[in-house]
Amino acid sequence: MEQTKRHREGNRGVPVGRIAAAAFAVGGLSASVFAVGIAGAATSHTTRSVVVSTARYTKLGTILVSGRTLYTLLPNKTACAAACRKIWPELVLPKGVTKATAGKGVSASKLGSVMRSNGVRQVTYNGKALYWFSGDNAAGQVHGNLTDTWGRWSDYVTVKPTTSGGGTTTTTTAASGGAAF
Repeated sequence: MEQTKRHREGNRGVPVGRIAAAAFAVGGLSASVFAVGIAGAATSHTTRSVVVSTARYTKLGTILVSGRTLYTLLPNKTACAAACRKIWPELVLPKGVTKATAGKGVSASKLGSVMRSNGVRQVTYNGKALYWFSGDNAAGQVHGNLTDTWGRWSDYVTVKPTTSGGGTTTTTTAASGGAAF
């Protein structure tokens, strides 16, 4: 009888049944964590591209958008660093992507990117870095035409409306506000 008890307890006096129960519990926990991880991976959405398009506004003209209005910066002496990027998030590409996709009204040859010091690729158009404004909470809002600590921000106008004579004509500019960025 003593020998049978020892056989069940193993060499250190721990019952084999307890070891099996613990292994089963850990295995079951690992399997459920693994299943949750797989389910999460299947439902997570990873952005594989950035699309830059145009939107037409009566007063502003045709401007660049990527979900929301895009802006450029005519910088002053203060660099747009971490505090700036909280207000003016960069339009960046997902890891491994080197160029944005041209949407409606956008010239693919003018799209590019620049590597930033924080290790991300920021989208450019015609050589100008593109940003969103945190004050624009939805598509169609254009609240970021302003001057602040970092410089002069302007929506990127591809075609600006002008009035001459009795009708409306359009001219191509690099940015709104009459300044070519």
